[in-house]
Amino acid sequence: MKRKSDKPIKITEVCLRDGSHVVAHQYTEEQVRNVTRALDDAGMHYIEVSHGDGLGGSTLQYGRSLVDEMKLIEAAAQECKRSKLAVLVLPGIGTASELKQARGLGASLVRVATHVTEADVSAQHISIARELGMETVGFLMMAHMAPVEKLVEQAKLMESYGAEAVYVTDSAGALLPHEVRERISALRESLDIEIGFHAHNNLSVAVANTLVAIEEGATRIDGSVRCLGAGAGNTQTEVLLAVLDRMGVNLGIDIYKMMDAAENVVGPLLPRPQDINRGSLVLGYAGVYSSFLLHAERAGKRYNVDPRDILIELGKRKVVGGQEDMILDVAAEMSKAQRLGV
Repeated sequence: MKRKSDKPIKITEVCLRDGSHVVAHQYTEEQVRNVTRALDDAGMHYIEVSHGDGLGGSTLQYGRSLVDEMKLIEAAAQECKRSKLAVLVLPGIGTASELKQARGLGASLVRVATHVTEADVSAQHISIARELGMETVGFLMMAHMAPVEKLVEQAKLMESYGAEAVYVTDSAGALLPHEVRERISALRESLDIEIGFHAHNNLSVAVANTLVAIEEGATRIDGSVRCLGAGAGNTQTEVLLAVLDRMGVNLGIDIYKMMDAAENVVGPLLPRPQDINRGSLVLGYAGVYSSFLLHAERAGKRYNVDPRDILIELGKRKVVGGQEDMILDVAAEMSKAQRLGV
């Protein structure tokens, strides 16, 4: 593989954060310990642990966690011998207090996430994280919703606040390989910091998109074991590692141990196979936030509306993360329209 960066590639495993959406945020402490132990033994670089919507996400709007996330973070930290512990925070959901608590429990990396056009709200969290001595990166979500020039502008804001890397985050799994190439290339030419990429597999191109991102110079890469993430999941970590190894890129992570972790530890946690079903496919097709799927399915059942119609309408309205209340509103409107024959 020819890469446009000579910096080492660092993998962040997100199954204990993005995968929290899949299990309705019902992870137990024992499950987190078992997964962390297996990933750490394989040599994973970073392991992210928090509510699916980041620190402080355990609410009625986003879904209550079974176990307080700080207990899960503490449990994971106790199991990390080689891996570094990461957390995600969305300004407006997670607070400085929660970030400081996570840091005190052992988190050393934080990803500060905002909508792709709202990087300005990340300044305080990035500054506080840097003051706490954490590795601090920006996370521009729903990256398909902004033109390349806007993405660059927002990434430069995060860089100016002190972010040490900025992620192109394909939250909906809507980007195609040529679109990933355009975005990563533009950031590489415009920033002096590292570039990251976070994919979802709703259109079955997560691994391909990730390879393109790496070729164009991305060095911070996300994956989820067994695709355990929102929608159809993320770039499947063990698959990505095997493909990279075939391409002559060895990241120091034991592929066999990752396969075993996927098969024996993470696989049994899946409530259903992480394949591309009609719901997750519509997420990518409509360009809708991947964590909306479970909410749309529940709303569809409640109002007797096809969840796909709900997701398509959300996409038309350009609804983004943080507007989960709109899902019920849209479903109710559709149900009323059906009754009235509109």
